[in-house]
Amino acid sequence: MKSILIVEDDRALGDGLCLALKDPALELTLCRTLSAARSALEAGGFDLLILDVNLPDGNGLDFLRRLRAGANSVPVILLTANDMETDIVAGLESGADDYVTKPFSLAVLRARVNAQLRRDRGAVPSGPLVLDGFSFDFERMEFRRDGRSVDLSKTEQKLLRILVENRGRTLPRELLVDRVWTGGAEYVDENALSVTVKRLRGKLEENPSKPRYLKTVYGIGYTWTTGEKEG
Repeated sequence: MKSILIVEDDRALGDGLCLALKDPALELTLCRTLSAARSALEAGGFDLLILDVNLPDGNGLDFLRRLRAGANSVPVILLTANDMETDIVAGLESGADDYVTKPFSLAVLRARVNAQLRRDRGAVPSGPLVLDGFSFDFERMEFRRDGRSVDLSKTEQKLLRILVENRGRTLPRELLVDRVWTGGAEYVDENALSVTVKRLRGKLEENPSKPRYLKTVYGIGYTWTTGEKEG
């Protein structure tokens, strides 16, 4: 049985989340303050934390940073009313695994929760990642599309790896720039990411002008679409 801790001070929303996620295979714990959440986490293992950002006794992002600083690796989905790119980046950089902006569909939240619970975080990746005609082997730096070898630069490989390892999530431009050009993002031309995305599409997409996989989420960033057959 999987165990989920929900931290949400809005009574109606918190109760609604518990109702939406109710399942015989899930054990749900609802806390309305960070203090209560801290005690619950200290008491024992949760498989997922759903964390509101704005709480009566503190800020969820500060709470998350302290969790990560203490080496607590529980997966975290942030609930936030802020949909600005800077807020999303702050959440991901604080250690969140995913985020949902209010108002949100409960069906979408359930899908995000199930995606996090399915992840085998203890597993060590081995061999290529196979996604609907693509084969990406980042350890051997071997990449194929429909069986044909594709040459990717180191920068293209780094960007592709971040996107496919977070497939289904929209990753902000600022976050991608910081991770691809590690430590030197302030010296990178603002068009560098756009150019790298364009080159990747040219090598991986059948029709780069109408990408099926590496998609732009206007005003935010990029995502590698899910729903493809994986092997």
